[in-house]
Amino acid sequence: MPPLRGHRLFVVICIKQRYPGHAKQALALAAQCHAGAYIGRYVVVVDDDIDPSNINDVIWAMATRSDPVESIDIMRRCWSGPLDPVIPMDRKGHNSKVLIEATRPYERLKDFPIAVDVSKELASL
Repeated sequence: MPPLRGHRLFVVICIKQRYPGHAKQALALAAQCHAGAYIGRYVVVVDDDIDPSNINDVIWAMATRSDPVESIDIMRRCWSGPLDPVIPMDRKGHNSKVLIEATRPYERLKDFPIAVDVSKELASL
């Protein structure tokens, strides 16, 4: 979970993709394990070249490696709790989760454009 306020609501996992569908499976598992299931709202999976603790890297992966139509799923009526601030009092107990696949498409791992970055020295100018 990135070091954010409300971090329990936003979970990022990092994987090295091994087979087609691996990222989707990892998302589903992370969304339903105890730590990811309780009150969680957003689950993002990134490739192993992304630092999951760096929110800037995660947002970059979401912006450049996901297609909203293909990469985002919504799970409804998931486990929530009484501390979930957005759920009305009469509906406590359930919420929805967004699963975001922010990985390179498995079938394009070999030819997907590489991530380009600048050195720390240049970035600090």
